[in-house]
Amino acid sequence: MNATTGNVLGWLGIIAAVVGFFYAPMWLSIIGFVLGLITLASPQKALAWVAVVLSVISFVVQFIR
Repeated sequence: MNATTGNVLGWLGIIAAVVGFFYAPMWLSIIGFVLGLITLASPQKALAWVAVVLSVISFVVQFIR
């Protein structure tokens, strides 16, 4: 996977995780997590880990509320 594809998938994962804080947290956090894991195969490791961490936080926050 090249850097451009990793960049796009990483940002999509971050966007999905952030929107997951407000709307459909279970589904969007899972989507963000999967996109983050896919992005780990690219050179964009920082975006991948941010997407994964935000997705996990979004998923856990729904159970705390």
